[in-house]
Amino acid sequence: MTRMQTIALFDLDGVIVDTEGQYTLFWEKVGKRDFPETEDFAARIKGHTLKQIVGEYYPNDAEKRKQVIEELWQFEREMDFPYIKGAVTFVRALREAKIPVAVVTSSDNKKMQCLFKCHPELPELFDRIFTAEDARRSKPAPDCYIDAARALGGDAQDAVVFEDSISGLQAGRNSGALVVGLTTTNSAKVIEPLCDKVINDFTEITVVQMCNLLNNK
Repeated sequence: MTRMQTIALFDLDGVIVDTEGQYTLFWEKVGKRDFPETEDFAARIKGHTLKQIVGEYYPNDAEKRKQVIEELWQFEREMDFPYIKGAVTFVRALREAKIPVAVVTSSDNKKMQCLFKCHPELPELFDRIFTAEDARRSKPAPDCYIDAARALGGDAQDAVVFEDSISGLQAGRNSGALVVGLTTTNSAKVIEPLCDKVINDFTEITVVQMCNLLNNK
């Protein structure tokens, strides 16, 4: 059913947990306040690390960088982290099939501690969780997925990447992995060119279907 080195790699926000809508509201507020001339600010920064965001948009304003970081930290302490429909069941099925699974996220360790308080079982669902601190370069650079696949004993060409943001989908595609896109952030029409398969949630894919996609790649 599976190739020897089949690996499943998951983005976090908009893939495992349904948080992208909350982040959009936060960054839209920041954008209207700090960059009113940039209408799509929230969309532009999706999939980027906080370090990358503040470095690019507040390069010469240490006080503003500090303010935004503190605002985001307070926001993440209070936000909800509901699972995407079917995500936990699908990940557990992959584990039962002996397929290595990992989270590959642009979130930092500080945010992850908030998530683990809400879902203490989450670290045990995955073989590894890679955060912003592990990335050599941020998405859409493919480094995070290449490195994660290698860390799990395989190659990105034998991996399936689950993503929702444009930058994340590009990172998966650029790594050489097969890419499954979720419509939690963008419409199917928008993400289809960057995906091998599009799903609304994890009730629309099984382990066998995922492996068949990879085997037919």
